[in-house]
Amino acid sequence: MTPRRAWGPSRHELALVGVTVLWGGTFLVIHTATDFVGPLFFVGVRFLVAGLIAAAVFWRWLRGISWFEIGAGAAIGAVLALGYGMQTAGLQTVASSMSGFITAFYVPLVPLMQWLLLRRRPSAMSLVGVALAFAGLVLLGDPGAGGFQFGFGEWITAVSAVVFAGEIILISLFAGRVEFRRVTVVQLLVAGILSFLAMPVAGESLPALDWRWLLPAVGLGVASMVIQLTMNWAQRAVSAVRATIIYSGEPVWAGVFGWLAGERLPWPALVGAALIVAGVLVSELNPRRQGDPAAR
Repeated sequence: MTPRRAWGPSRHELALVGVTVLWGGTFLVIHTATDFVGPLFFVGVRFLVAGLIAAAVFWRWLRGISWFEIGAGAAIGAVLALGYGMQTAGLQTVASSMSGFITAFYVPLVPLMQWLLLRRRPSAMSLVGVALAFAGLVLLGDPGAGGFQFGFGEWITAVSAVVFAGEIILISLFAGRVEFRRVTVVQLLVAGILSFLAMPVAGESLPALDWRWLLPAVGLGVASMVIQLTMNWAQRAVSAVRATIIYSGEPVWAGVFGWLAGERLPWPALVGAALIVAGVLVSELNPRRQGDPAAR
């Protein structure tokens, strides 16, 4: 009989929390860097650096790579390039905090897309947890009494949220069938190469060399390697819905970094942060069925 996991987060879930902390710190960095570089070139450098670092670290594992793993990595890499390309383009005109809020639309989209595309009906408690987390994200974003007035930057960021939801589902589909280090290398390199190839289509030219975009791009490249490797490893044992609820803490960490930089959260944002934590806790109340890896 399979033993039940003790109450509390597993090491895989704690790793995803760490991913969320890294994510929360990226929005302001990207928003600042795109004043000096085009979005596709920035994303290309970011992921090419990440892929080269991953290849240098895990080159021994690449010798046994299969065509299925190459295909899986290429699929995830294409989604990465599309999602981050659109999000970065949006950050040229959208404030980093608003971008984080809009991107968080992927939180309720993952279980809904799984239901529509894969016929995997989410549990009631998962939906309650997602609803609480999303309500918290609304308050954390603090859209104000004037409501949302979406321009091009906001809309392209909203579309990127749909793409990121697809990324979470793809990783979960492949996670148990591939060697995660090999797939991580492929997806990062593919994301970088596709971003460069898309530059002429978008009318984007090569930028002048400037440390104000070079240092952030290289730094985020290192962070991207760590993030994608961790996601591929951890989501072998954490369901897509549970992973998404953990990822919903991203704006909370963005707020923490903003607070350290001198910003102060208004009370609606503090209430939103509490709701997100409540969503994570409620998700722990999911019934655990023995032998069901998705229920871990």
